[in-house]
Amino acid sequence: MATNETLNLRMLLTPTNVRMLGAPIFIIMVLSMMVLPLPAFVLDVFFTFNIAIAVMVMLVSMYTRRPLEFSVFPTVLLVTTLLRLALNVASTRIVLLEGHTGPDAAGKVIEAFGHFLVGGNTAIGIVVFVILVVINFVVVTKGAGRIAEVAARFTLDAMPGKQMAIDADLNAGLIDEAAAKQRRKEVAQESEFYGAMDGASKFVRGDAVAGILILLINIVGGLLVGIVQHDMEAGVAVNTYTLLTIGDGLVAQIPALIISVAAGLVVSRVGDEADVGGLVITQVFSNPRVLMLTAAIIGVLGLIPGMPNLVFILIASALGWLAWRRIGIERQEAEAAARAKPAAAAAQPAAESLEASWNDVAPVDVLGLEVGYRLIPMVDKGQDGELLKRIRGLRKKFAQEVGFLSAPVHIRDNLELKPNAYRIALKGVEIGSGEAYPGQYLAINPGRVSGPLAGRETRDPAFNLPAFWIDASQREQAHALGYTVVDASTVVATHLNNLILTHASELLGRQETQALLDHISKTTPKLVEDLVPALLSVSAVQRVLQNLLDEGVNIRDMRTIIEVLAENAPRVQDPIELTTRVRQALGRAIVQSLFPGNSDVQVMALDPTLERILMQAMTSGGGEGAVIEPSLADGLLRHVAETSQRQEDIGLPPVLLVPPQLRWLLSRFLRRAVPSLKVIANSEVPETRTIRVSAMVGGAGR
Repeated sequence: MATNETLNLRMLLTPTNVRMLGAPIFIIMVLSMMVLPLPAFVLDVFFTFNIAIAVMVMLVSMYTRRPLEFSVFPTVLLVTTLLRLALNVASTRIVLLEGHTGPDAAGKVIEAFGHFLVGGNTAIGIVVFVILVVINFVVVTKGAGRIAEVAARFTLDAMPGKQMAIDADLNAGLIDEAAAKQRRKEVAQESEFYGAMDGASKFVRGDAVAGILILLINIVGGLLVGIVQHDMEAGVAVNTYTLLTIGDGLVAQIPALIISVAAGLVVSRVGDEADVGGLVITQVFSNPRVLMLTAAIIGVLGLIPGMPNLVFILIASALGWLAWRRIGIERQEAEAAARAKPAAAAAQPAAESLEASWNDVAPVDVLGLEVGYRLIPMVDKGQDGELLKRIRGLRKKFAQEVGFLSAPVHIRDNLELKPNAYRIALKGVEIGSGEAYPGQYLAINPGRVSGPLAGRETRDPAFNLPAFWIDASQREQAHALGYTVVDASTVVATHLNNLILTHASELLGRQETQALLDHISKTTPKLVEDLVPALLSVSAVQRVLQNLLDEGVNIRDMRTIIEVLAENAPRVQDPIELTTRVRQALGRAIVQSLFPGNSDVQVMALDPTLERILMQAMTSGGGEGAVIEPSLADGLLRHVAETSQRQEDIGLPPVLLVPPQLRWLLSRFLRRAVPSLKVIANSEVPETRTIRVSAMVGGAGR
């Protein structure tokens, strides 16, 4: 029996359980102090512990890099305030009960604060106490509370914009789902933290008011107890109880002031992820010109007769020495950077004397990114360029979503471009360009912002949305107005991602097709062997896959694609017809990508008369070579564009449902005029999905 009790006790006292029980036990002890009498020695221990906790909290707040690293601070603020009030109640009880016995009746800590810190002078003690309360209540607490209030409001207003920015990074492949979930959690925690700090600052304000009231109550109560109950002389009672009360007030107000300073340090931090001490030294004492000018001004003031010349000259000398040290450090850093530069220019004259060779014929990069000289830090591996990481993430996301690994992006600088310009090339031909400004942010108008911004007006290069280039100080304002705010590297990466998806079929070369087949053969070797090269060449397979990619169909389901090709290749060799058969097999995935879930398939359809005319043209023109009469083609293009726009306005994807015989012809014909339009065949829609015709497309003159 005893063994079982010992085992249960050991299980109860595990480190996890002790941590869980620590906070409730501490709160119960604090509340007990308000009703249970405490000896003077125990009171000294708790007063000392209160001071130690206050100092620890202030130091933690100074070394915290981000406010959320100290997310428990509002709770700590409440607990420390409750501890101070409980100590005030406990000390008041012992002062009134034992104050007549001497100055150490309430413990050595209160005696020290009442005698040594203010010299035993009642008037000085009251003045010092009032000054501390004013500093704490009027200056520190009020300012910290105002900052927390404004930060809470702006953080809450900026939440939708931050959530949209996270979704944009997720869609662009810059982050994965786990990172997006973590960032959403941080956004919610940030809002909750500043809201809690706004409320917790009221604790400190109330504590300051309570300190003043407790001081007055203790003085009046002490005089009554000393004169009436203990027959003390009025002067002795005033001196004894007032000093004890002032010592009690000071020993509570000094930790309260320290905690208030800690709260101000936490809520007044800006975005830099560094401790306060490092930021102050870096940003205040790192500019030698500022230090030199300050030293000169202080030195001149020190020469004025009547001034404390020695003190001013000492301070000026110290600042001058710091400026001299900073100049020396900057010179050493500049010399080290100059020595680190590659000496490529020395080898250039020798290369000019060589004859031309095949080595001078440089192959054209499949994908290229050229940047102006101001964008070089974004792509410099030595400077940990952020854009390099994002491009690696783009290629990985592209492979996961589209189904093959694209060629790597070759990055080089181009002095012919504008300093902030970049150019994206596919096989040496420019397919996109834009400008980016490192250190600034692009605030994109998604269509529902509540006001304009002061910045460089432009358009988002990826989606052509109106936008502004803004400074970092305007980020919170832009979020609050509903803008989607992204940094310069995200702008370039998103533009590159959009272009890669648009030109996916051109990125699938013969080499990539062979690599894809080799990858599939690792898991299904017999399936690939039966198709290539027995039934189809690699070029034919490549052409079918390119046809799918041209129309926005991913090729992740390679097993289905290869099975369909192997089944039909003995009878059909035409890549277009093979693509049609593959699309029918992939119909469920195609429709699912356009209409997620099990919702109705709301599509546009051809007018029966127009459909009959197109079928006749198809028959007379021999399939792929069908010719549509110019006036009919013009009317068809115009009507499809108008109907597609109406579909998008009501939140539906522009999808045209046609007979299988017309799908390839209309898809190729309408693609250039309406890039967002998807043309699907009746045979591609699964039987489990309900088709609803939301708009009818007519011909010319309709």
